[in-house]
Amino acid sequence: MVRFFRKNCITIILLLAVAGAVYYFMNANGRRRAIAGIPEPIQKEASGSVTLKIDDKDVLITFQYSYDISGLVVSSMDYSDSSFMGQLIPMDVALAWGKVAEYNTKLDFKWEQSNRHVSFYIPDGMTNYFSEDYAISHCSNNHLIPADKSIRKKVHKIKKGDYIRIQGYLVNYRGEDERGNIWAGNSSNVRDDVGANSCEIIYVTSVEWLD
Repeated sequence: MVRFFRKNCITIILLLAVAGAVYYFMNANGRRRAIAGIPEPIQKEASGSVTLKIDDKDVLITFQYSYDISGLVVSSMDYSDSSFMGQLIPMDVALAWGKVAEYNTKLDFKWEQSNRHVSFYIPDGMTNYFSEDYAISHCSNNHLIPADKSIRKKVHKIKKGDYIRIQGYLVNYRGEDERGNIWAGNSSNVRDDVGANSCEIIYVTSVEWLD
């Protein structure tokens, strides 16, 4: 009787462990979800700059606008490595708000991220809910520049399905890598652009999980 009980306990524990592992790996990269009522980003003119060090080289970060965005993470991509860009901008996070976030599970957007870009499919019947222009203007791909080590740790924890608030600045940057190559980028400052240079570059001073 005792042996049977012990074996059963071990079996149950093993089953729970397997179930836990399956759940973890299924959700390690996040999950698809929808959230209603996420407001528009808040953007205000700003000035100032900071200098970051990448491989002992100065990178000038120039503030263009203060930026406060809450959004549903529909995709995230870790680009961190030892390269200049991998150190400067270790994460890209695609965010949605408004009806795009609200209908993210009802409509199959097929979000995809690669090569510092995000793309999504405009599903048939979407115009029953909102226009194509609305969809484009209520999502963004955000290149995240962490302000310090603690922010960098938080940025790396962001995953699909998170509801987050990011505060900081839309910025331009200019720096030189150890081979003498000049790297420069300018943030988009509107939400309705597409194609090259349409991504937001955010110098991140705060990351907050809203649920």
